[in-house]
Amino acid sequence: MSDRRPRSLRWLWQCLLWGGYAALSAAMMVAFAGHHSGGYFIAVMLGLGLWASSEALRKLALQHDWLARPLAGLLWRMALAIALLAALVQVLVIVPLVVGLTLGWLQLTGSDFSPWALLAYWFNTMMPMWLWAAAWISLQAIRRSRQSELLRLRAEAERSQLEFAALRARLNPHFVFNALNNLRALINEDTERARQMVTQLSNTLRHALGHSTAEMVTLAEELAVVQDYLAIEAVHFEQRLRVEEQIEAEALTALLPPMSLQLLVENAIKHGIALQPQGGTLQIQGGLIDGRLWLAVRNPGRLDRSGNGHGVGLAYLSSRLQALGELAAFSLDAQDGHVLARIEIPPCAP
Repeated sequence: MSDRRPRSLRWLWQCLLWGGYAALSAAMMVAFAGHHSGGYFIAVMLGLGLWASSEALRKLALQHDWLARPLAGLLWRMALAIALLAALVQVLVIVPLVVGLTLGWLQLTGSDFSPWALLAYWFNTMMPMWLWAAAWISLQAIRRSRQSELLRLRAEAERSQLEFAALRARLNPHFVFNALNNLRALINEDTERARQMVTQLSNTLRHALGHSTAEMVTLAEELAVVQDYLAIEAVHFEQRLRVEEQIEAEALTALLPPMSLQLLVENAIKHGIALQPQGGTLQIQGGLIDGRLWLAVRNPGRLDRSGNGHGVGLAYLSSRLQALGELAAFSLDAQDGHVLARIEIPPCAP
């Protein structure tokens, strides 16, 4: 993740921060040792060195993604980088200072370059760098937290839009109108079958309206809704729709997102069976492989590679499967004049 703050604004804050630090250092040297060119040289060089060091530290942390590491890993990397950068700053300050004092270009009273003094200078250089690093890491953590929250809210919004679109697709006016027209015809011809169709239509619509209330359902529950839906469509398509179902008994208790199988079935009828003048056979298969549920729906037809032939239903299904982890999978392939849709769902706790 990169620091998205505009460079000009960042440089302005850096200039104010380290320029202020240099001015404060110069004022303190004047207060304790008077006006000396060496004191001003030290203040200016420290300000420039700390500015450059903070930029280098920021670049290192972002390029190597230190902020994504555990706290211990972040701290020891920061500590090592700050220690080395502070030592480099001291070298860049002390070496020119000693040369300037030796040649008489600079004046400074009470200068001390003993090992203990050098260690104190090094420590004093690290302190402002640590304060800067703490403030910068805190700001980055707040920014990352906000971005993560925005991404989460965006993902939830996209999922809600897909669910709404999928629900709207489920309440397709053509499906409802066809069902009602067929029901009207059955009322006089076959009262018992008409009564049964009302129940099936009610179950289908109830499932469509309440699909988002449950995160997972059993395959047996999903099959019950699919069978109601197919019974309604069978009235409309008559002999053009033939269904073959092969579901392993041990798979009936496996869990899956609601509408997963029914979306595949609806897609197969809408983009396959309905477009074939002679209709065709819809094959529904399912079982368990190493504890994972697999379901396959096969229908006659062609696969539209342009992406225009399949809509929000499959997009919604893909988003639900992605939420189940890497082991969940969805595929849609063309085979010998047929389209095969297949999903795999990892074991899910009830």
